[in-house]
Amino acid sequence: MEITGYTRLAGLIAKPAKHSISPLMHNTAFKANNIDAVYLSFEVEKPQLAAVIKSITALNMIGANVSMPYKMAVIPYLDELSEAAKLIGAVNTIVPSGNGLVGHNTDGNGFMRSLADINVDIIKKEMTIIGAGGAATAICVQAALDGVKKINVFNRQDDFFATSQAKLETIAQKTQCTITLRDLADTKAVNTAIYHSHLLVNATAVGMKPNEDQTALSDFSAFHENLAVYDVIYNPRETKLLQIAKEKGLKTANGLGMLLYQGAYAFELWTGKKMPLEIVKPLVENS
Repeated sequence: MEITGYTRLAGLIAKPAKHSISPLMHNTAFKANNIDAVYLSFEVEKPQLAAVIKSITALNMIGANVSMPYKMAVIPYLDELSEAAKLIGAVNTIVPSGNGLVGHNTDGNGFMRSLADINVDIIKKEMTIIGAGGAATAICVQAALDGVKKINVFNRQDDFFATSQAKLETIAQKTQCTITLRDLADTKAVNTAIYHSHLLVNATAVGMKPNEDQTALSDFSAFHENLAVYDVIYNPRETKLLQIAKEKGLKTANGLGMLLYQGAYAFELWTGKKMPLEIVKPLVENS
């Protein structure tokens, strides 16, 4: 790609940021769409955050992605939030507009879009999510906005349990979706929820390298033929949870699809063009 005087900038604001595959995804998409732009990763220290966000406007950037630890910290510096970003309370995509900087969260959209790859439809149905952190909340919000009937959330009784419960109650009220949060240690309640669900999601880090032998669940007896199992982890590509589900003949997916489609949605928000998934998807899968 040739850099010209007209080349515009997009980038990732995070710490760490150098490991991200977002530059590969977006630079490939810019080139395929003949967009004169370049995407870079920026490792930002917290004291620099306000100035960095202001520079999006000052430098006439196409937009920016935001990752840990700044998904919540950027909100005070933005002029507007999308409905999903408001409900989640976190931003991963910033889009310049005539009214200033608009914060979006494309994670949940990426998750819901990726379900089509395994032919799973959960609209007007029930699902179960293990975990109540950022990924779980993003999934919860978009699933509720899209029309999922009931979401069972399970998390260990930690210091944030009550805060998570209040947040999920707010999401339920705003979306008319039935959402409950219960203790993950209540195996009977977990099994009952899974038995009635069409989709089970692990939205925790349990099972990620180097702890591939671990699972967030200890009992898999409620797994049934109409259940699909999704693990937001993609390193390893197949967690122990997915291995168990696959052995039972269930549909499975890892977090690569969510990663791909959240990036695709961000690209569309910035450019109004589609990310060329036929080119980008193999790059993500082989990264």
